[in-house]
Amino acid sequence: MMSWRKIRSTARWLPSYAWQRFTRRPVSGRPLHLIIALADHFEPAIVPEDPKTYASFEEQERRLERWCRVYPLLVDPWRDSDGRPFCHTYFYPAEQYNKRLLDRLVDHCRSGWGEVEIHLHHGLHAPDTSVHTRRVLTEFRDALAKHGCLSRLDGVGPPRYAFVHGNFALANSGVCCCGVDDEMQILSETGCFADFTLPSAPNPSQVGKINSLYECALPLHQRAPHRRGRDLRSGCPPRTFPLIIQGPLLLSFSGRNGRRLLPAIENAAVTTRNPATLKRLELWRQAAITVQGRPDWIFIKLHCHGMDPWDEEGMLGAPMRNFLEKLWQETRSRGSYQTHFVTAREMVNIALAACDGREGNPGEYRDYRFKLIRERRM
Repeated sequence: MMSWRKIRSTARWLPSYAWQRFTRRPVSGRPLHLIIALADHFEPAIVPEDPKTYASFEEQERRLERWCRVYPLLVDPWRDSDGRPFCHTYFYPAEQYNKRLLDRLVDHCRSGWGEVEIHLHHGLHAPDTSVHTRRVLTEFRDALAKHGCLSRLDGVGPPRYAFVHGNFALANSGVCCCGVDDEMQILSETGCFADFTLPSAPNPSQVGKINSLYECALPLHQRAPHRRGRDLRSGCPPRTFPLIIQGPLLLSFSGRNGRRLLPAIENAAVTTRNPATLKRLELWRQAAITVQGRPDWIFIKLHCHGMDPWDEEGMLGAPMRNFLEKLWQETRSRGSYQTHFVTAREMVNIALAACDGREGNPGEYRDYRFKLIRERRM
């Protein structure tokens, strides 16, 4: 839990949050569709006790093998309204590329448990450069495409990808760990169709615009052009890519100090200390992240570090199993909403379908524009 003083000292998004609390209203008269994606900051080398070091390759292999064995058994019984399992989008860090690990992860995804996209940590020890960032992204994009990952717009053309900034400081928006003001321009020019970094609060890289799906409104070569944006709207196909796909960011008052409620930041991070629950799902739903004009399609982007040993219980243990089981029961017993478990790519496709005025079951638009690359060339 955090004090009000600490929250206010880092939360430039609080005015936006306060305004949304009074202006957003629940949808009535239509069945709700909850479109849920989990952006997994995939880091099998993570050593939580010492973030500056990497686990041995043997340990990384062990972690991944355990994940690929246990995860399908955990989630398979509890499927969404379309019969799809809860899946991860594995944002693989470009600076930690290993062919053997990626091959194993791709096999896991090909069995229906997720997709692979691009993750990058850079500028940790000194500001990165535009030239180096462009080269790393281009080379890793092409390597992933050879593994049969990523997608193509309408099935043709160069590889396209979704992105997560590993240090949250997207387009040099933080106080360290990037250094590349024109990062958004580089992402656009190298084929990135959407960024899934936000929310980053309480990190100082958090921008004031929250709980939104939008196009950057400032020139992409500027620092942090995503701090201003044009909301996606039905009937208005977007023109500026990458799109910004945000997860929920709210205040929670679930903690207590005696009789006193304590505020906390709800940033949609799924961890062992703060696992997914139906109570949190209600908060995520209340964020009402939608394409304007389609209020019954609610987009819920979560994030996690699936390979972090400290979060193994939250990812592969009873908390996740209980959440999926209760969500499955809730969907079928009350029928107040339908769930759609999607990947990052599928979430963007559904948002684009909404922008084009499509209606009905959003699950039908998982492959609407960006279509998977399936052939391997390695």
